[in-house]
Amino acid sequence: MSFDRVSLAQSVQQLAQRGYYIGTSSWKYEGWLNQLYTPARYEYRGKVAMKRFEQNCLREYAEVFKTVCVDAAFYSFPSHKFLDGMMTQAPDDFQFGFKVTDTITVKKFPNLPRFGMKAGAVNADFLNAELFIDAFLTQCELYRDKVGLLMFEFGRFYSTDFAAGKEFVEVLDNFLGKLPKDWPYGIEMRNRNWLTPEYFAMLSKHGVAHIFNSWTHMPAVSEQLKLAGSLTNPKLTGARFLLTPGNTYEKTVKAYQPYSETKQIDPDAREAAAQLIVGGERYEPRTKTFVYVNNRLEGNALETIAAVVARAIELLSRLS
Repeated sequence: MSFDRVSLAQSVQQLAQRGYYIGTSSWKYEGWLNQLYTPARYEYRGKVAMKRFEQNCLREYAEVFKTVCVDAAFYSFPSHKFLDGMMTQAPDDFQFGFKVTDTITVKKFPNLPRFGMKAGAVNADFLNAELFIDAFLTQCELYRDKVGLLMFEFGRFYSTDFAAGKEFVEVLDNFLGKLPKDWPYGIEMRNRNWLTPEYFAMLSKHGVAHIFNSWTHMPAVSEQLKLAGSLTNPKLTGARFLLTPGNTYEKTVKAYQPYSETKQIDPDAREAAAQLIVGGERYEPRTKTFVYVNNRLEGNALETIAAVVARAIELLSRLS
């Protein structure tokens, strides 16, 4: 382990108090035992009971971090039972980031087993504002104070989906115009050529954050930060560091599991993540920033975050 758990917790707390939240994408990783997690907390008859671990490890996670991205919400609408099981394990100052359920963001269901008979079919509920409000926001209402960011992840679109980015911008504009304005929304785009001034201006009009994302077919976050207008909401910024551009999900899963150690450092991503935090110091009121790191970026999100946090604090000390 190349970081000190206590020191990391203190640094994360220091940043959170300034409005900068950094955490991981999901949290139930067995490879983090003896790093973030204490095996004895989850033992039964001398062995770690995985069901006990998965049900309760968020409580220990929240002793170090102040935010987490709930990837599971992408696969089904969150129920009160699901939400309550998480919220009760986290302190009052903890902030959850949620991926919005793909029923809202998929235009055509991928040919994957989990979609069953719907695989390959057009999704009738794509950008259905009423369904999103009823099935997602209504469920989250009771826990609103702990909802820091709601992210709509749009997978890569093709010409059979939209003839051009302008067409998607118009459809998304209409959708966002139907949503309640007092929730923290962000859009994660995966069509690099659609990161246009028109796209950013539309998000800005609605007060919706562009989610800077490091992913296979996207420009690096450092490049996205240089695009004019990419900071679409100076009060809310979000980023997800998922993959080093050029790497694929399948390749990194095979190479990096069980995510217990860093396999390949991405210095550009680390610096961009730190710069996102430092950038928040330049805006008034200060930006509320959420940075999420996936194990598949470098192999172990905990070690990546420790490096990012150390760099961010170093940069902030120079500004003070």
